[in-house]
Amino acid sequence: MRRIGLAVVLILSLVLVLINAEAQQTGKVYRIGILHLLPPDASRGFEALRQGLRSLGYVDGQNIVLEYRWSERPELLSASVMELLRLKVHVIVTAEATTTAAVKRATNNTPIVMASVGDPVTEGLVASLAHPGGNITGLSSLSELSGKRLELLKETLPAVSRIAVLWNPRLAVGTDAGTALSLKMTEQAARRLHVELQRIESRGLNDVDTAFQAAVRSGANAVIVLSHPDFDRIRAQIAGLALRNHLPTMASLEGFAEAGGLVQYGPSITDNWRRAATYVDKILKGAKPADLPVEQPTKFELVINLKTAKALGLTIPQTLLLRADQVIQ
Repeated sequence: MRRIGLAVVLILSLVLVLINAEAQQTGKVYRIGILHLLPPDASRGFEALRQGLRSLGYVDGQNIVLEYRWSERPELLSASVMELLRLKVHVIVTAEATTTAAVKRATNNTPIVMASVGDPVTEGLVASLAHPGGNITGLSSLSELSGKRLELLKETLPAVSRIAVLWNPRLAVGTDAGTALSLKMTEQAARRLHVELQRIESRGLNDVDTAFQAAVRSGANAVIVLSHPDFDRIRAQIAGLALRNHLPTMASLEGFAEAGGLVQYGPSITDNWRRAATYVDKILKGAKPADLPVEQPTKFELVINLKTAKALGLTIPQTLLLRADQVIQ
């Protein structure tokens, strides 16, 4: 009887395995597009999205297929968008305002999940954060911290009196509301803190060296780097130039301190990408983007590079180090 019972258990187990295998084979496979300005190996967000999807039961190559498309030149994004649409993707996850706008121009049917758009309302991408309307929802990176970054830089360098603001005048999309707001809030904080600002323009890798030379000529004691996709791609070069010109730097770019920048403070874009997976999940289960409110950042990081501080001959206040989420030795 014991042998018969064991045989029955084995047979039932085998039947369940076959049923599960058949269900996986016949189950629906969802195709998810990802549109970025950066290649996948340069995007922290891509792996975070993959991890977020896996935690929800979606495994690339099994029940989902991830189609990653990218272009460093925004004007060429439309070709990538059309390719994704020809693949009949169920959802397209976009990196920021430029990629989101590129998809929006091409379709008002395919659901779009923003991973990190500064101000999607001002950019004309959604009607409001609470009621986005249309086929776009997701996450905003809007948490205007430009004034706080200047305060942190002033706390790091109490004697600082003149700061260069590195910004990119090349419009990403629409009015480039994020850059405009960051400039405005930085200037307001500068007046409050009695710090003089000098705007230094750079359109990316080709002239960032010239921009730092201009910062030195202006007598700047430090540099604040405003967020822009072009700067994100060359954060290591910016950090290197700052060190070479003996200029302490503050930026919101994720990975900036790790690349050699002095201080980094801002929302965790990686966390945004991970949370974007929940939007994808809801949409695949039948939810409409128009009914899913746009979320704002919930995780912020202060990262300080002590190795860079030492190279610049700076002593970071202990009060600041204690508040840091990460200190790079």
